[in-house]
Amino acid sequence: MKQLVSFVIPCYRSAQTIGGVVQEIREAMSALSQYRYEIVLVNDASPDDTFEAIRALCAENRDICGVNLAKNFGQHAALMAGFRYVLGDIVVCLDDDGQTPAAEVGKLLDGIEAGSDVVYAKYANKKHSGFRNFGSKINEIMTRIMLGKPKELYISSYFAAKRFVVEEMLRYENPYPYVIGLVLRTTKKIVNVEVTHREREVGVSGYTVGKLLELWFNGFTAFSVKPLRIATVIGILSACAGFAYGIFTVVKKFVNPDVPIGFSALMAAIVFFCGLILLMLGIIGEYIGRIYISMNNSPQYVIRECLDERDAE
Repeated sequence: MKQLVSFVIPCYRSAQTIGGVVQEIREAMSALSQYRYEIVLVNDASPDDTFEAIRALCAENRDICGVNLAKNFGQHAALMAGFRYVLGDIVVCLDDDGQTPAAEVGKLLDGIEAGSDVVYAKYANKKHSGFRNFGSKINEIMTRIMLGKPKELYISSYFAAKRFVVEEMLRYENPYPYVIGLVLRTTKKIVNVEVTHREREVGVSGYTVGKLLELWFNGFTAFSVKPLRIATVIGILSACAGFAYGIFTVVKKFVNPDVPIGFSALMAAIVFFCGLILLMLGIIGEYIGRIYISMNNSPQYVIRECLDERDAE
């Protein structure tokens, strides 16, 4: 029997684009006769008519599953919701805006067939805005430092994964999912394939500064204790610097008693060290707060409605 490929697409403000993405998937998969396919569309409480567009697509095609979340939980939570409904041997995730080329999915599937567990698309020339590219660069550095991502590995929202990887990811039930962290802790057999990246034709990115910061905090506090270790190191260095400055001040007073100690320097040191203390307490508070929320069994997502007429066979 042909392998089944499951496409999972988180949707937000994509009423005008999702139909084109689905059509492109159909055209691409028609040329890959060795595979069957299905599509899971997850509406992340989009304020426009995105779910109505998904409803229409589901009515036209029995191989499409539509999931409607009760509120906006974010892209990674929407992916996790979609993973619950996949039936395929291989899972492919891509964006809803048409910037990630579904026409080149064959390159990702070839990487899976070659023996890799996960294949990420890599773009020679990204067409995102300067803000998104800057955010991606920061995310690249932080995932390398905090999560141990190999330097040569490029991470994107367009990737293919074997079924066992997705099943392992689904074991994570805490309310702060971070797909990159879940992939990196599951397998090391991850490769890149180069694909094109398109200009956005409709709308703007749904990611704001606040959403990007929240996403990074999710990943680093859920999958790494390095922020706490960094805070400890900074605290030790600051204490050593304060102790050395104190010795310097005492020695200077003995050498030249007429030189005033310096109120401004003292206040600057107090403000600096107090700021560091508050920063470290804030990091600790983030961990404690997330532990508390997880203990209260806050959901990753809540499904309002599911449209599913697929044939499980």
